[in-house]
Amino acid sequence: MSKSELPVIEQDDQTDCCSPMVREPLGEEAAADLARMFKALSDPVRLRLLSLIASYEGGEACVCDLTGPFDVSQPTISHHLKVLREAGLVGSERRGTWVYYRVVPAALARLSSLLQAPSDSVPAGAAT
Repeated sequence: MSKSELPVIEQDDQTDCCSPMVREPLGEEAAADLARMFKALSDPVRLRLLSLIASYEGGEACVCDLTGPFDVSQPTISHHLKVLREAGLVGSERRGTWVYYRVVPAALARLSSLLQAPSDSVPAGAAT
């Protein structure tokens, strides 16, 4: 494992990692971690990169396949991938001269679970 890679610890039940905000307030540490993830996703290029990686067959994409769809330079793509990796949204693995990226399912489950509104809190007539 390289110095820039962090091990991913799998959880048995990924949906229990965070209570939705409507059920209990976030703690300071959890809010800081989640804010880092949302900040990483606030850039359109990074959001598109995450979507592109997730949509690849097998759930991972070579960095060589990630530069074509964007009107930015390869170093800029590398910077955006680094931000996504440091936020814990993607993992990477070097294979020969190429780096392959994959989405971290636990991170997406954490974000999704946080924003999930309980069905009994939707006001009548509101769009669902």
